[in-house]
Amino acid sequence: MTPRVKICCISSLEEARLAILQGASALGLVAEMPSGPGVIDDELIAEIASRIPPPVASFLLTSRIDADAIVEHVRNCRTNTVQLVDAVAPGVYGKLRKELPSLKIVQVIHVINDDSVTEACSLARHVDALLLDSGNPALQVKELGGTGRVHDWSLSRRIVEEATCPVFLAGGLRSSNVANAIREVSPYGLDLCSSVRTDNTLDADKLRDFFDAVRAA
Repeated sequence: MTPRVKICCISSLEEARLAILQGASALGLVAEMPSGPGVIDDELIAEIASRIPPPVASFLLTSRIDADAIVEHVRNCRTNTVQLVDAVAPGVYGKLRKELPSLKIVQVIHVINDDSVTEACSLARHVDALLLDSGNPALQVKELGGTGRVHDWSLSRRIVEEATCPVFLAGGLRSSNVANAIREVSPYGLDLCSSVRTDNTLDADKLRDFFDAVRAA
């Protein structure tokens, strides 16, 4: 199966249209973060989300960890999916299900070591998908995504094999390595941002090269 592709850091209606035209299955809209690229304000997120046609998914990337704050954020931005980029308390998932029953929940796991595999597999039953990235939440200024770094794909492969939900792979993906990523990890989906940009703007040629590489793989 050809992996779905999520293009993240969408910053305008024009970028959204370009990504969809090339074949994106989902668009990532980045809200306030402690670090990393692609942040836009909530009003623009809501505007872009309202113009994304089905069946393309709209992902709100939020760094909020309190259930009520996440619910408020999703309601303000009106996306159909929330991507939790930081760890949350176990009870948060149930509160989100109760308050926003149609919302899809994607939990980011920052793949660092064997503990990341354990964490991913324990959370899989609570969410609709996992997204494996290369951040480091333990830093003084948390890295919660957008690093452009490749992590240990052997750990990601274990998560794909053991988790009970779909798994997206992120972290340093580009046209030159995506075939290897698909072969080594076999993810449900792929997620990328910086590698298809030039001067912080979505680049049609880089985007086309990436989708060509995915299809060829």
